[in-house]
Amino acid sequence: MPLSMDLSERQSRLYDCACCGRPFERVWACVERDDRLVGVYYANNYHHRGKGPETYIDVILGTWGKDTVADHVTFGCRVGPVGGSSEPDANYWQPCLDGSATAMHGHLLSVEEAKKHPWLAEFWNVIELVLAKDPAVNWHLYGRRRQPHQSE
Repeated sequence: MPLSMDLSERQSRLYDCACCGRPFERVWACVERDDRLVGVYYANNYHHRGKGPETYIDVILGTWGKDTVADHVTFGCRVGPVGGSSEPDANYWQPCLDGSATAMHGHLLSVEEAKKHPWLAEFWNVIELVLAKDPAVNWHLYGRRRQPHQSE
């Protein structure tokens, strides 16, 4: 079954960037499959000077609905401009670089750990969902409604 998110439950808040002082929007929501929570994402939409729009996305995966976060892991990626491309590209990134990690995030995966993790495919499925369905992320990166991925 495909992943889904309830946009009516999505949260959004403005912050000031620690490195440049410019405002950025953070959005977050739960991701489900078959009405079962599989993860949470946090997406930070930045407008750094001299760069195009960038979004840093942290995805927390693990077991939900219990009083433990023992198996939670957080993957991170940056989506933004890359040389020679008219579309933004996604690449691995260290999650929670802004110091926003809490116990809920569990283990923050390094780039090398993320590439080898058994939940890697699920992480990229969440990223595809966020890029296609979160209106703030989609507009920030693409300036228009992106066409859904072929599997949607």
